[in-house]
Amino acid sequence: MKLIDNIQDWICSLALSLAIALFINIFLVQHMVVEGHSMDPTLHDHQHLIISKFSHSIKKMPDYGDIVTIDSRVSRERSLKDDLSEPITNLVNQQQYVFVKRVIGKPGDVLEFKDSQVYRNGTKLDESYILETMRVMVDQKITVPADSIFVMGDNRNNSMDSRMIGAVPLNHVLGVMVAKI
Repeated sequence: MKLIDNIQDWICSLALSLAIALFINIFLVQHMVVEGHSMDPTLHDHQHLIISKFSHSIKKMPDYGDIVTIDSRVSRERSLKDDLSEPITNLVNQQQYVFVKRVIGKPGDVLEFKDSQVYRNGTKLDESYILETMRVMVDQKITVPADSIFVMGDNRNNSMDSRMIGAVPLNHVLGVMVAKI
C-alpha cells in the first residue's frame, strides 16, 4: 500500500510540475533558437533567446525597435488553441512560421522606403543595427493598419518580413526578446 501511495504522490508531483512548466511556457517566458541570418548582425544563426510571452498574453503593443517573435501566417486567424499547442510542438521541432524581427512601425504610422532608407512619419530612422544598406527596388509608402505592426529583419537584403508578408496583426506577435544567451 505504501508503494502505491508513493507512486501516486510522484505522479501527482510530476503532473503538477508539467502543468506549471506549460503555463510558464505558454503565458510568461519561452526559450527560442534563431534560425537563419535575417537578424544579422544583432542576432546570429543558432543563437538562443529568452522571449517574454507576457506581452502576447495581455495583447500589449510592442515598442519601436523591440525584437519580437511573430507568427508569419498573417492571413489566418490565431486562436487560444495555437497558443496552447505551440509550446508542445516546439519541443519536437521549432515551427518554420515563427520569425524573429524588429518592430519598425505601429498602427497609423506611414512608412516610406526610398533612397535605401526607411522613413517613419516623414523622419528618417537612425538604424545603426542594420547589416548593410538596404536595396530598394521601387520607392514605396505604406500605412500600418490598426491593431498591427510592421516588422523588418536587421539584414534587410536577406529578410522575409512585413515587406513581403504584410503587416503583422497584434495577436500574431508571440513575444518580445528579453535576453540573448
